[in-house]
Amino acid sequence: MCRFTHAKGHPATAPPQPIPAAPARSLLSRPLVDDGEGSDGAVACPAASGPVPAGPAEVRRLDADVPGAIGRMLDHVLAERLRRARLADPLFAEELAARVTRFTVRGGKRTRAQLVWWASRACAGRDPDAAAAALRIAGAVELLQTCALVHDDVMDRATLRRGRPTLHTDLAARYADRVGPERAQRFGQSAAVLAGDLALAWADDAVAETPLASWTGVVVRRLWSDMRTEMVAGQYLDIQGQNTTALSLLRVLRAARLKSALYSVERPLALGAAVTGADDVTLRRLTDAGRCVGLAFQLRDDLDDVFGDPRETGKACGGDIREGKPTYLVAVARARAEAAGNGAALAVLDRWLGDAALTERGLEQVRAVLTETRARATVEGKIDRLAAQGLRHLDAALLDAEGAGPLRGLLLAAAGARPGGDTAVRPRPAPDPYATRDCGGTGSDR
Repeated sequence: MCRFTHAKGHPATAPPQPIPAAPARSLLSRPLVDDGEGSDGAVACPAASGPVPAGPAEVRRLDADVPGAIGRMLDHVLAERLRRARLADPLFAEELAARVTRFTVRGGKRTRAQLVWWASRACAGRDPDAAAAALRIAGAVELLQTCALVHDDVMDRATLRRGRPTLHTDLAARYADRVGPERAQRFGQSAAVLAGDLALAWADDAVAETPLASWTGVVVRRLWSDMRTEMVAGQYLDIQGQNTTALSLLRVLRAARLKSALYSVERPLALGAAVTGADDVTLRRLTDAGRCVGLAFQLRDDLDDVFGDPRETGKACGGDIREGKPTYLVAVARARAEAAGNGAALAVLDRWLGDAALTERGLEQVRAVLTETRARATVEGKIDRLAAQGLRHLDAALLDAEGAGPLRGLLLAAAGARPGGDTAVRPRPAPDPYATRDCGGTGSDR
């Protein structure tokens, strides 16, 4: 590892010197996160016993708690980042960097990061070098997820995330008594944009500092670069679609694939395979599997936003309806209502989509339309087909059985397919009249 050194006697006009690194062991032995509530509210990241597996036996032992192993890697990475933030400015470290750290360490299900791990295990078996690289890339993916969620919450004006106040809401509440609610709200939103930027910078650092063979590093960095661009492109299409009245179903699916499917499943699988130096055929099989399951993941998320239980999803229902987001679920409902000449259903959608004051009664009316037009059933059937197609691609790859089994289960869980749905390998179902293909490329739809 490179270490910056300082020459003695810098003149006053000398440029600022890089913040020196410190041994991780010393960082991990003291409290790392201050939640802004004084010493009583301090949260210490637990000391990592060693984030790098020492050998094949250790790799297999980490399988029992992959989220925990990823968490220990994040402890290790974020300890140094937070220390350097404190040296840059204590207030910045306390109020912003610590919140980014806490948000990431607490995490969610770490589904994306687990996909990186199990893809690497399926491709490289118990190779400790590949496992160490996969853990670090998995940590970077978690930081990228922090960036995406923090920014997404600002754009959606969300107040709840993972059952807690969103980062911008938390920061606004901290300053509301000092500057008033309006200024505090603007401050919270602006600070959250910076928090997301910081998480993205730390994610890039984690990727750049991952030891990889020369060509493997080229492939991983290209995948990482593409994933970042795709995520922003998808988010842009999402907000642009809120201001567009007519969108084709294929266009809506393209936005869904870019916004979430790629970076939630397809790219993490590809990154996990790439760090092992997997061959082109294996990488392609996993990419195809991730493409199908990733789209199913996004479609399930759309359903959960309207029909899910907030205690399970960690966020309030109806957010997509309030924001007027062009989800495939709503697009199918509108297409079916128009085809049937169902003016009452169209009136409900026109009344409530994009209304920030959506009431519980209004949400129930929208739910009824989504059910009566069979849009909900159509999307659920599509999710099942996508999951089945994804598993067919996965099963066609030559993988290590020790990693392939858990990877298969994780993909099935990510798709959120229904028990007894079309997830078994079976004859292909009849085409869905509301889409040209269930998964595949994103050809022109103009």
